[in-house]
Amino acid sequence: MRCPGSTERTRGIALNVTGLVLRAAEGGEGGFEAPGPASFDLPPVFSVAGVGVTKPMLQLVLGAVLVFGFLYLAARKRAMVPGRLQFAGEQAYSGVRNGVGRDIIGSRDFMPYVPYLVAMFFFILINNWFAAIPFIQFPTFSRASMAYALAGLSWLVYNAVGIRKHGFLGYLKLQCVPSGVGVALLPLLIPLEFFSNLIVRPVTLALRLFANMFAGHLLLILFAVGGEYLVLHSDNWFYPVAGVAAWIMAIAVSFLELLVQFLQAYVFVLLNATYIAGALADEH
Repeated sequence: MRCPGSTERTRGIALNVTGLVLRAAEGGEGGFEAPGPASFDLPPVFSVAGVGVTKPMLQLVLGAVLVFGFLYLAARKRAMVPGRLQFAGEQAYSGVRNGVGRDIIGSRDFMPYVPYLVAMFFFILINNWFAAIPFIQFPTFSRASMAYALAGLSWLVYNAVGIRKHGFLGYLKLQCVPSGVGVALLPLLIPLEFFSNLIVRPVTLALRLFANMFAGHLLLILFAVGGEYLVLHSDNWFYPVAGVAAWIMAIAVSFLELLVQFLQAYVFVLLNATYIAGALADEH
């Protein structure tokens, strides 16, 4: 599903063109201010009780409404011969239910967690794909706080699942004490297992999603504004050529990002299912 060879080649070409754009823009008249983290600090759209409501916050609400609306409308009729919307909803639901929930968690325990996994997958996917929608064009989870909040929710869910089944001390033992290990190694392994299973997981879960959304969108901004600068603000004949190349790469990277955004939603939900399965397991 990843198509690693083509993805890496495309990103390699993108990085080469990026270097060309930066070198050419830096040599242009008046200089070029490259986009960076400040490009993601969007001003509040409006304020409520003195609290600024930003565009990513509105996108979270819009994403939730769209996911609920799609799933509700797809499941409303439940006809024996499904229409297009019902068929699309059933196929999407079955993909997460069978390909993630049942295959990872197991056929005995997976059903209670399917609604959570389905809702999370589509919620992340639509918020990632906001980057490709005109007049929105911003991936919600390119803001680290949004990604870490979602990872925090995942942390609460899979730990609550494990504590409910095994009890607090029993779950802590399963997560921190590896089975089949000699007593002499336990003082070394217990802190490592605690740190790895209970502390690092939500951090890496959020960082993977945030970093991919941030880097992809930053690359697109660079190609767009860098190409515009080279085409319109330079009298060197070569710079407009580099600007047009940057715009072409922006289009190519946009299609690549659609795939990356889908994969990041899938990987996030897949890891959630893996953590739930580990919390339910009787041995670690």
